[in-house]
Parts: sequence; structure tokens; C-alpha cells
Amino acid sequence: MTVLRRWERGLRPLWLALLVMAPVAGDIGSCGQEAAELDPVKFFWEKQGVDCQQCQRCGFQTENCTEACETPFDPEASFDPDCFPLVHDGEVCLNALVFADCEQYAEYVRDQAPTTPTECNFCPLDLKPETTP
Repeated sequence: MTVLRRWERGLRPLWLALLVMAPVAGDIGSCGQEAAELDPVKFFWEKQGVDCQQCQRCGFQTENCTEACETPFDPEASFDPDCFPLVHDGEVCLNALVFADCEQYAEYVRDQAPTTPTECNFCPLDLKPETTP
């Protein structure tokens, strides 16, 4: 897979801005709207763009930032097995990342034990039901 060209990478913030500005089901009161599963490829592509943009904005030079900005996107990206976040979950997560300040984002992209914003912790391990053989 080829590395994204500069102009393609420049489209990510525009696409993200349009996505973030759009009202979501809960915002407009359409409670009867059917829930839809979050597409992992679309989500992780957008998240990689946000990570790179935030790293550049804040001047971070961690390995996670280098990976977000210089590594070609993996089209095989997926969520953990038995984890099925909804589109709304992804929108809330991306909003949290976009509006995080540099101090918060430093925690998300640090090289040693990076954290995950609560809004992006779709399927926490401690809340998964135990399976019985």
C-alpha cells in the first residue's frame, strides 16, 4: 500500500470537521433511530489522522506520533473480538480526541503506557462478561 500523499492527508482534517459538525442521533432527538455498528476501517483511519494532527499541533515526537503520521494506514484494522461499538461511540471518541488539549493528548500518545480516553474505551476488559466452557 502506498503512503498517503500530502494532499490526501490534508483532506482528513476537512473530512473530520464535517463529521464532527454533523448532528448525531442523540443531538437531534431521534431516539428511535436504529443503532449501527461502527466500521473499524473508517474509525481507525480517522483516528490515525486525528492522532497525527494533534501530535503536530502539540509538537510531540513520540513513537506513537511517528507511527500515526508516517506509517501507512492498515486496512485490516479491527476492534477486539466480541467488541461491537456503535457509530455514535466512534463519533464521541473522535470528538473527545479533537477537543483534547496538549496536556491530555500527551497522555494518549506517550511511549510508555499510553492511556485511552474514557470515550474511546469501547469494550473495557474489566466489563466483558466471563465465558464459561
